[in-house]
Amino acid sequence: MGAHGMVLAAGAGSRMGRPKALVHDSDGTSWVQHSVDVLRAGGCDAVTVVLGAGADEAVSLLDGLGVDVVVAHDWSSGMSASLRAGLASLRSSGADQAVVSLVDLPDLNAAVVRRVLIEHEREGDEALARASYHGRPGHPVVIGRAHWAPIVDEVSGDTGAKSYLVTHRAALVECGDLATGADVDSFEPAAS
Repeated sequence: MGAHGMVLAAGAGSRMGRPKALVHDSDGTSWVQHSVDVLRAGGCDAVTVVLGAGADEAVSLLDGLGVDVVVAHDWSSGMSASLRAGLASLRSSGADQAVVSLVDLPDLNAAVVRRVLIEHEREGDEALARASYHGRPGHPVVIGRAHWAPIVDEVSGDTGAKSYLVTHRAALVECGDLATGADVDSFEPAAS
């Protein structure tokens, strides 16, 4: 029972110039490790990382982190492929909720994850909520088990569960005081 974190890290990162699962901060911390640490510190009992592009190399970054790894072999068809693979892998878990995040959210922190989880933990497997940043929907997204199969059946392309979340009126939990929610699509080398 409880919340199971999921990091979507399967994309090729074409604007980044490499898969985002392989990106490191200037201090040497990989974005994948940061994402895993944030989900755990935010209240997730376990974490699954969904890989695709660069999966063979990215797996080595996960050694010793105690995470489950799922490879979305159809990752090139868009974010929905990663979400489907991740949610399908959780069906055999005892989790009531999946807490879905993206690997390219460097300022996401445990306080955001905790806030979204706490606001909707009483809803258990019916929960459907997402962080918002000054009214703009973002990640993480809390998806109760009751929604997993319908989402897997419905999503396609590169928009993830966006339409499903709108149609099913996912609650927005304002987190703009804790983070920006901005994803990073290009790598800016440090000035010399």
